[in-house]
Amino acid sequence: MTRSRRRGKRGGRRVLLACAALVALLFGAAALYDRSRADRLASGIRIGGVHVGGLDAAAARRLVDSRAVAPKRRTLRVHTRTKTFQLTPDQLQVRADIDEAVDRALADSRRGWFGARVLRDLQGGKVQASIPLTTRYAKGVLPRFVAEIAAFGYVAPVDASVEPSAGGLRQVASRDGLRIDTGELHRNLERAVQNRSRPANITVRTVPVAPKVTADDLAEGYPAYIVVDRKSHVLRFYKNLKPFKSWPIAVGREGLETPTGLYDVQWKETNPKWRVPNSEWAGDLAGKTIPPGPTNPIKARWMAFNGSAGIHGIDPSAYSTIGTDASAGCVRMRIPDVISLYARAPVGTPVYVA
Repeated sequence: MTRSRRRGKRGGRRVLLACAALVALLFGAAALYDRSRADRLASGIRIGGVHVGGLDAAAARRLVDSRAVAPKRRTLRVHTRTKTFQLTPDQLQVRADIDEAVDRALADSRRGWFGARVLRDLQGGKVQASIPLTTRYAKGVLPRFVAEIAAFGYVAPVDASVEPSAGGLRQVASRDGLRIDTGELHRNLERAVQNRSRPANITVRTVPVAPKVTADDLAEGYPAYIVVDRKSHVLRFYKNLKPFKSWPIAVGREGLETPTGLYDVQWKETNPKWRVPNSEWAGDLAGKTIPPGPTNPIKARWMAFNGSAGIHGIDPSAYSTIGTDASAGCVRMRIPDVISLYARAPVGTPVYVA
C-alpha cells in the first residue's frame, strides 16, 4: 500500500470520528436541553381556557388560579320579588383541580421521543391541547341555599271553602299559590359557579301551585248542609250548596240556649229514645232513658249534632212553640218537617248554628 493511500484512510477515519463526536455532542446537548425543560409546558397548551404554553409548572398554576379560578370566587345574588339572597365566596369555597390539570399538561408536553420534542421547540412548533378545569365548591351549599330561598318564596294555595252565616252559605273562591322553580335556580347557580361569564345576579322564576279544592269541586263535597238561624227561628237546608228548603223551628230558651258554632250530624235515630241529660232542669227525669211513647217529647226522628243537643220532632200538641225560644237546647221541628230533613241529611252533614 502506498504512503498516500495510508494517509487517505487515516484521514477518513478522522472524519468519521469527528462526525461521530459531533453527533454524540448534539445528542447530549439535545438530551440536556430536553431535561432542562422537563418542568416546562409546551407552547399551544391551554388549561381552563388559559394559555400556559412556555411556562413552568409553578407559573402555570399561579396563572390558571388567577385567571380561571379567582374570578369565580364572587358573590352570587338571587333576587325574589321581595328579597335578595347572597351566596358569598366564603360560603361557596370555590376551588379547582389545578395540580391535576398541570400534571396532565406536562404529560402532553413530554409525549413522544425527546428528539422530536427538541426539534418541535427549536422550530417553534405547538402542542394543540385544551385541558378542562373542573371547579368544585363546598358540598351541599347550593342545595341548602336553594332550599332557603324556596321556603321563603313559597305561597301556599288557598282551597275553595264555604263560609256559613245566619243568612246562609257563601262560597269563597280558591286561589293559586306560588313556588320557586328550584330546578332552574339550582342549574343557574351551578352555571354561575362553573363559568364566570354567566351572570352573578339571578332572578328566580315562580310557578303556580294549584289548590286541591276549586269552586268546581266544592259543591260536590257538600251534598247536604244545615244552617240554624236562632234569631229568625229558621232551619235552612242546602243541597250541593244551593238553597233547597227552609223550615220553621224552635230553639233553646234563655239559660239553655242552643249552642252556636259549626258541628256535624253525629248520629241519627228513628223513633228515638230520650236519653235525659243529667242536668238540674230535667228534675226527677235527669239521667233516665225514656222509651218512645206518649211521655217521650222527642218524636219521629233524632239527629244529634253536639253530643246532648240535636234536631228532633215534637208532638203536634207542642207545635205552638215553633218560632219561639222554648226547648232545653235542642232544635224542634214539626214531625213532617223533621222526617223530610232526616231523609236528606246523612251522618256527617255540617250543622252551623248562628
